[in-house]
Amino acid sequence: MVSSLIPALVQRLSTPVNHYCGKLFPATALAPVCLPEEGRLSQHEPKDPIRLFPQDRERQTVHVTTHGARIGRAGDTLTVVDTEGSKQVFPIRSVGEVVVHGNAQISTQAIHLCASQEIGVHWFTGGGRYIGGLAAGASPVQRRLRQFEALHDPGMVFRLARRLVFARAAGQLSFLLRASRDKDRAACGIDEAVQGIRNALRAVDHAEGIDSLRGHEGDAARHYFSALPALLREDLDERFRFDGRNRRPPQDRLNALLSFGYALLYRDVLQAIITVGLEPAFGFFHRPRSAAHPLALDLMELFRVPLWDLPMIASVNRLQWDADADFTCAGKQVWLSDLGRKKAIEIYERRKEDQWKHPVTGYSLSYARLIELETRLLEKEWSGEPGLFARMRLR
Repeated sequence: MVSSLIPALVQRLSTPVNHYCGKLFPATALAPVCLPEEGRLSQHEPKDPIRLFPQDRERQTVHVTTHGARIGRAGDTLTVVDTEGSKQVFPIRSVGEVVVHGNAQISTQAIHLCASQEIGVHWFTGGGRYIGGLAAGASPVQRRLRQFEALHDPGMVFRLARRLVFARAAGQLSFLLRASRDKDRAACGIDEAVQGIRNALRAVDHAEGIDSLRGHEGDAARHYFSALPALLREDLDERFRFDGRNRRPPQDRLNALLSFGYALLYRDVLQAIITVGLEPAFGFFHRPRSAAHPLALDLMELFRVPLWDLPMIASVNRLQWDADADFTCAGKQVWLSDLGRKKAIEIYERRKEDQWKHPVTGYSLSYARLIELETRLLEKEWSGEPGLFARMRLR
């Protein structure tokens, strides 16, 4: 009887309802996918959820940044050999993703091993621009059909976009207030930026369409970036001064850091979307007008401040960056050097391991796991358990 139901369940677009069954859920390996405990929160059940979602990732991301390095296969391990013959060995079961930067090379045998273990392989240019990636495994077509159906609904799209814009602006506001506790906000212009973001947040509540939401999001971002210079220490090297956001290509060292960190974040968000089984090309806020996937750009907005802006500004104020050794300048273009990329990757990966208490679920998890959790909570918006997505807030 049960086996006869399986084809019908596979073919249906709607997902089965999660019923709470006491101690049965913890015994199933699908609990971190179905999120039955978190789903109960959408029904406003007062009981604290049992923690089933993993607190941290079990595998590491391998970044290969040395020009001329070769990634190969030796049995069930990946080997990384630099131009001087130095070798590093990574057991395949400890690897989550492989990221190839610049002119590093990866063999066909290594790609086959990663594909067989459903390990993503991603490529960046030497300047830090994301090129593309390999994602192994079958495409979960039913899950993507549900996504297409939901995001063709203008009402659903607008609700998700409004919540996303509010969450991003609220995060920017919290960061400015948190980082300027010991400063004279009126004298350094932070008060004006804070008021501008607050005005944008109020306007979001009264927005009547996606275009107006984009306008309010742009206003909040403009005020936010205008205040970033006031967060930097006064005795900083003049070459680290920030005079507004610019990119494609970045024209100063702070913008080079921002762009590279956002590219790392984009890769992690894209990997989470693929892992969950959604279609990254079909989003709800960003327009499909570049090579970047709209849904990845959407979800990135939740994590720009906590995963990169905050640790990056802190590292600059701690004088961790060398204006000469960590950057490469070509005319008006500024990129991170090999040494600078390694330093940025270290700061970013360390930040991903930091623990953070989710305000909805009430349990702590690493930022690396939080990206996947928020992606799964997004899917619940059109799977019968809405209201949990984009409620994370920077404290």
